[in-house]
Amino acid sequence: MTKHDDASTESPSNFIIDAVTEDLAAGRYTRPVCTRFPPEPNGYMHLGHAKGATISYGVAKRFGGLFNLRMDDTNPAAEDQVFVDAMIEDVAWLLGCDLEGRVFYASDYFEQLYLYAVQLIDKDLAYVEELTLEQIREHRGNFFKPGRPSPWRDRPVADSRRLFEEMKAGKHAPGSLTLRAKIDPAHGNMNMRDPVLYRILDQTHHRAGPWRIYPMYDYAHPLSDAIEGVTHSTCGKEFADHRPLYDWCLANVDIVEPPRQIEYAEIGITGVVLAKRHLRKLVESGVVARWDDPRLPTVRGLRRRGVPAEAIVRFCEELGVSDGSPGSVDTARLEATVRDYLNAEVPRVMGILHPLKVTIDNIPEGQIEQLDAPFMPDSDAHGSRLLPFSREIYIDRDDFMKVAPNKKYFRLSLGREVRLRYAYVLKCTEVIEDPNTGEILELRGTIDPDTKGKNPADGRKIKGTIHWIDAGAALPVEVRLYNNLFTDALEEFDGSQAIQDYVDPDSLEIVTGAFVEPSLRDAAVGHRVQFERVGYFAVDPDSESARHLVFNRTATLRDNKFKKIFKAPPK
Repeated sequence: MTKHDDASTESPSNFIIDAVTEDLAAGRYTRPVCTRFPPEPNGYMHLGHAKGATISYGVAKRFGGLFNLRMDDTNPAAEDQVFVDAMIEDVAWLLGCDLEGRVFYASDYFEQLYLYAVQLIDKDLAYVEELTLEQIREHRGNFFKPGRPSPWRDRPVADSRRLFEEMKAGKHAPGSLTLRAKIDPAHGNMNMRDPVLYRILDQTHHRAGPWRIYPMYDYAHPLSDAIEGVTHSTCGKEFADHRPLYDWCLANVDIVEPPRQIEYAEIGITGVVLAKRHLRKLVESGVVARWDDPRLPTVRGLRRRGVPAEAIVRFCEELGVSDGSPGSVDTARLEATVRDYLNAEVPRVMGILHPLKVTIDNIPEGQIEQLDAPFMPDSDAHGSRLLPFSREIYIDRDDFMKVAPNKKYFRLSLGREVRLRYAYVLKCTEVIEDPNTGEILELRGTIDPDTKGKNPADGRKIKGTIHWIDAGAALPVEVRLYNNLFTDALEEFDGSQAIQDYVDPDSLEIVTGAFVEPSLRDAAVGHRVQFERVGYFAVDPDSESARHLVFNRTATLRDNKFKKIFKAPPK
C-alpha cells in the first residue's frame, strides 16, 4: 500500500486510535475501518492538508483498513480540474501510495444526495425557503440574539417537494430559493438553526456537467462519508460545533452503521500562511511565480524545494494528535525535521557558491590526480566518486581572509594552512589583488605532498578543513537560496493589509557563477545532495530548459537563527 516504508508504517497511539479501538471492540461496525481525506479542489495542497491526510491515512494503516481520497467538489465557482489532478498527484506522492483506485468525488453522489434530501422533505425535516441569504442570516440571529422561524418553515410537504424538484430542473433563478433543514430556529448551536442544505447556482460543474442545485458542505460531507463506507471521519476542532449537524443528517436518512466524526486540535505553523485565499493572492499578484514556488507551504512548493515526502510525514507525526487546545510551532521546526532526515539520507558533494581561484605552484601544469572520496563520510551507503585535483582549484571566497580575525578562525589566510577536503594541506603564499579596488582576484599557494589523507609528519596541527573544486572540471550552476517568504511582522497579520505587504524582499537570492563538482554532471531533476559545509540542495525542474543545472536550497546545515562564530567581511 505504501512505498515510504521508513516514513511511518505504524501510526503512534493517540486518542483517535483509542476511539477506533473501542468502536471495534464494541462491534459498532461490521465493515473494515475506512478513513478519508476530503479536500476541496479550489487550490493546491498545503501543509495543513498534509497534516490531515497523514492522520487519516495513519489510522487506516494502523487497523489494516481502507483510505479514501475524496474531492469535496460541491462549489463549482471556485474549483477546477487542474486542482483535482494536482491533489491526486500530491496525496499519492506524500503518502507513497497509488491510492489503489480509491479516489472519489462528492459530485458523483449528486443524485443520491438529492434523493436523501427528498427523504428529509417527505419526513417534514426540510423545507424550501424563499428568504434571501441575507434575510436568512438575519432570522438566524447570533450568539447574543435568538433565532426566529422563517415564514416558510411550515410550508406543506408537497409544496416543498414540488419546488425542490423545480429547483433541480432549473425553473428558478439562482438565489431565489434554498432548501433548509427543519431542526430548531432557536437552537443554542448556530449550525443547527435550520441550516441551508441546498442552493441554486448558475454554474456548470467541471465534472457533473450542467447541474443546477448544489449541496452545502455540512450536508454533503456526512452523507458522502456514509455512501463510501467511511467509518471514522477525522477533522480539526473547528468542526466540533458542526458534529451535531453531521450526526443529524446521518440519523434522518436511510443510513446503516453511520460514520463517526472525531475532531483533533489543530497545530498552526508560525511564519507561514496556509489559507488558500492568501496563497492565491500571492500567486495572482506575481509575488511568487506559481503554486509550486519553493517558498510556499504547498506540497508542490516543498517538493520542488527538495523536501522529501518522508520528512513531511515525519514532521506531521511529530506534531502528534491531541484533543486539547490548539497550539503552534515555528516553521524552523519543519526545517529541522527536514535537515535531520536529509542528514542521514543524502550524499555529500562539493559546491562553491562564491568561487575564488587558487593556483598551486608546486603542482606541474597538466598534472591531474584522481582522488577517491566517499559520498557519505564513514559509510559505504552511497559509494564514492573520483575528484580531479590539479594545479588550479576553486575555494569559496568566504573561506579566505587575508588576515585572520581571531584565534578561532580556522580557514585560510595569508601564510596559514588549511586542509583541502579529501586532498592535501594547502598553504597560502600570495594574494593577488586589484590595484585599484583592492578586490582579491586570486590566491597562490603550495600543498604539502606528504599530507594526502593524513596529518603532517612533523606533528603540526591543522585545525581547518575547507571544500574545493578542480577548476578544469568544475560545472557552472545557478543556485537559488530560499529563506522565509515573510518577515517577522507576519505575526501581526490580521487581514487589514494585503498579504503581499508582509513579504520579505530578500526571501530569494539567486547566485550565478557558482560551481559544483563533476560527479553531478548527469544529476536528474529532484536529485538531493548536501553541499558540504553549505547546505542541502535539490535539482530544480528549470534545469531541463536551462543550459546548466539549477539547484534549490532545501535547508541550511543549521538553524539560521543561531549566531555564527564569526562574520565574514562584506565582499
